[in-house]
Formats: sequence, structure tokens, C-alpha cells
Amino acid sequence: MPNVRLTKSSVDRLLATNRDTIYWDDGLPGFGLRVKTTGVKSFLVQYRNKQTGRSKRKTLGRYGPTLSLGAAREMARALLADVVRGGDPVADAQTLRHSPTVNSLAAQYMTEHAEPKKRPGSVRNDRSMLDRHILPKLGELKVIEVTHQHVQKLHNQLRDTPYQANRTLALMSKIFELSVRWGQRSDNPARGIEKFPEEKRDRWLSDDELQRLLVALSEHPNQVAANAIRLQLLTGARIGEVLKAKWEDFDLVRAVWTKPSHHTKQKRREHLPISSATCDLLAAMKAGASPESPWLFPGRSPDQPYKDLKKFWSSVTTSAGLQDYRIHDNRHTHASHLVSSGLSLPIVGRLLGHTNPSTTQRYAHLADDPLRQAADVMGKKISGGSS
Repeated sequence: MPNVRLTKSSVDRLLATNRDTIYWDDGLPGFGLRVKTTGVKSFLVQYRNKQTGRSKRKTLGRYGPTLSLGAAREMARALLADVVRGGDPVADAQTLRHSPTVNSLAAQYMTEHAEPKKRPGSVRNDRSMLDRHILPKLGELKVIEVTHQHVQKLHNQLRDTPYQANRTLALMSKIFELSVRWGQRSDNPARGIEKFPEEKRDRWLSDDELQRLLVALSEHPNQVAANAIRLQLLTGARIGEVLKAKWEDFDLVRAVWTKPSHHTKQKRREHLPISSATCDLLAAMKAGASPESPWLFPGRSPDQPYKDLKKFWSSVTTSAGLQDYRIHDNRHTHASHLVSSGLSLPIVGRLLGHTNPSTTQRYAHLADDPLRQAADVMGKKISGGSS
């Protein structure tokens, strides 16, 4: 195989022979031009793998309008420099060719992680974020091709909905963390991306609004759904925990609600003390309950719980004249009234099932109310005595 000084003129002059011929460049060892018997000319590199000692060749592309000699020489120089650093361009290309796509990684995530380990609602949310945001942008890329910049760009494109953007980022981070564990790449490209600031909802009911809601509940014809809301207000539970509650979960003698781990957000069993008012509500419900159903709030079929309160909730809040008040905000109402009554934040956090104390901190300013009332006692005495 002859060595020549590869220049544009020399490359153009080389003609086909009766066999494929490789001409190696005098100026860049390992860089060459293959001339096939058909006359087709292609650039290539040849190198020796440092670990195995094996000689390997990699074709860079066909000489022509889309690949000039200068461009091919720069490609070769970069690849050969990578070899000096211990790289293996042929093996890397084979790895990329056989690497799974983000589409297949997402499918693996759903079947091997989300569906067996997460709650149905969370699985639906993950699927929605994948289908709406992640896969349309990244799905066709190989897993090892995804960069920090890809993830950052996708996150930035959702800046107008910061909560959704941050949830999507968290999902991408989890998926790529698993791809590292599954040996599909060596790093997590979603790590280190700063989340957008989120404004937490501070919506809960005043005493007047709460009374209006209770009146609307009492007047609504669907008292099964009304009792679900009453139980939520009395306990501060998530509505999903309420609707999935079974009679066997309650001990009215000890006044305890035992929430199974598969019903709670933290995936652990919780023992929640319940009030005498809650026990009275449950006793009244039990007296009229169907013996055929294990659920506190059976659906159309007695072997299934009540599924959805959206229409009911819309009707009740309209009747009560409540604006921008979601069913989940009943937890905030429960907590805010407890804190305003003088209960400590740690106690309220435990009742709500918060594992992170910072989650309960949104109610911290309400804890000043009973302290201010106590401080006013002495102020009133002094003001009264000085008049």
C-alpha cells in the first residue's frame, strides 16, 4: 500500500486499478484514501487499540462535494488524537449504533420502574409528560447522544409553566439516572440543571368561607360525595386516600385511621389519630353502609371505590360562591385552621403526613396569630390601667 502526499490534485489524479488500493498520507500517519475498482474514493483512518493491540480501520466518508480532503484530514486528526487518549472510534461507533433510543428507554422506565413501583395517578402523569414534552423532542435520539444542553433546552422551553417544567425535569433526571444503573450511559445529563422558582398555592378557606362550604355540602343531594369532603376537611387527608379508604382501616374505639402504604404518597403505613367528630361521621355512615362493599365510598359497583368528584366539587363550590378553590386545597384549610388555633408546625406536619418539615413551613406566618393574641392580653391590661 503506497505512501503519498495527499493533496487535492494528487487525490484527483489517482485512478482505479484492478483491485482496491489504499494510499496512506505522508503528512498524517494513519490517514488514507481508498480507491475502489469502480473508481469510488473514500477517506479512512487506521489505528491500533491501546488495550487490545488490535489494528482497526474506520471509513470517514466518500470523497466529493460533501467531504473535501481538508475536512477529512481534520476528522482524521481528531479521531487519531482520541486514540492517543485511549479512545476507540470503531468501538464507539458500534456502541452508538446499538445504543437504545430515548423512546425505548422511556418504555423500559414505564414497565420496569413506574408501573410496578408508583401509584396509578403518578404513572399517568409520567406517561403524559413523556408523550407531551420529552419524547417529541428527545425520543429519536440515542440515549448516549443526549447532552446536558438537550435537557436544559427542553426545560427552558417550558418556562411559562414552571411547575410543569420542574416536574418534567425531575422525570428526565430519574429516567437518565436509571439509564446509568442499567449500563446505557455513564452519566446523568439532567443533573445540575437549576429548577424554576415555583409559587406555592396559599389558598385556604376563612371561617366564613368554610361555613358556606359546609352549608353547600349539607344541601347537595349527593351525600356520599359530601361525606367524602367532610372526612377530608376533618382529617386533612388527600382526596385519593379518602376515596380509597376501607372500613377495615378504621378503629373507632381507639379513634385511629390506619392508612395502607399503597394509599399514601410516602408509600409507608400511617396511623392517623381521628377526632370525635370524625368518629361520629364514620359511625353515622357505617349505620347506612351497604354490607356488600368494603369501601367507605363505594362507586357504581360495590366492589370499586368512588372514582371522581370533579362534577360534584364544581357544583358545591359554585353553590358556596368559592373562587379558585381546588379540592386539594381542603388540606390547606385543615392545616391553616389548626396552626391558627395554636398547634405547632411539627404536629400539624405529622397529621398531614409531611416527611419534610419545610413543606409545613408555608403555614408558619399563621402561627403568629395565637402568640399575638396572647401578647395583646398584657397590652390591654396596661392600656386599661392607664386610661
